[in-house]
Amino acid sequence: MNKEHRNPLPTVDIIVELKEGIVLIERKNPPYGWALPGGFVDYGESLEKSAVREAKEEISLDVKLEEQFHSYSDPTRDDRFHTVSTVFIASAEGVPKAADDAKNTGVFSKDNLPEPLAFDHARIINDYFRYREGESLTEIFLSDFRC
Repeated sequence: MNKEHRNPLPTVDIIVELKEGIVLIERKNPPYGWALPGGFVDYGESLEKSAVREAKEEISLDVKLEEQFHSYSDPTRDDRFHTVSTVFIASAEGVPKAADDAKNTGVFSKDNLPEPLAFDHARIINDYFRYREGESLTEIFLSDFRC
């Protein structure tokens, strides 16, 4: 049996908190739409260093990682590849500026999110706001898997 060995590709996404809300980018490349800053982890790079690098590359801000939020692994989360994204919550100061893969940036609250959101970022952002409103991580992430 000749079965090709493939693994999911590791990625990171960063929920960057500013006083006014969270930073999203408008993607310059397909799939188009609005998204959290993030991208592929480089070979030899930690998830944490990747998150800091991607934030700097896409929104031109130095971020401070506050916590690792969750990993999202649905094989259909990205139509191009099977990816597993580890999401970090980070803080920053300053004004985000679009660079690299970002066509534009914006700062949004729960009540004024742009559309369309790329990938599974609507779910991630919804989970984040539920968490910030006091819902437990166990309830958010494991309720779908309980018998």
